[in-house]
Amino acid sequence: MKTYTICGSMRFEKEMQEIAYYLETQKGFNILQCVYVASGHEPSKEDLTALELSHYQKINISDGIYVVNIGGYIGDSVRKEIEYAQLHGKEIIYHCR
Repeated sequence: MKTYTICGSMRFEKEMQEIAYYLETQKGFNILQCVYVASGHEPSKEDLTALELSHYQKINISDGIYVVNIGGYIGDSVRKEIEYAQLHGKEIIYHCR
């Protein structure tokens, strides 16, 4: 079983959760998800930095990343995650719809 970190814009939070569920239940992947911020909670700058560092650590321990690309949108943060994964020899899978 391979482990992947799911990467995508938080505007696709619901879709990423659904995709992660599908990948784990139907494809036998182990998916490390990003931390989703509770509704009505505004994370501080420090919180965002901690979450970003945690996300990169997830990439470090993964076999690769699973990039959620909906409608052709990949934001700057995800582009950086793709570059980071490439630099570290990680497999990159794109989910496009």
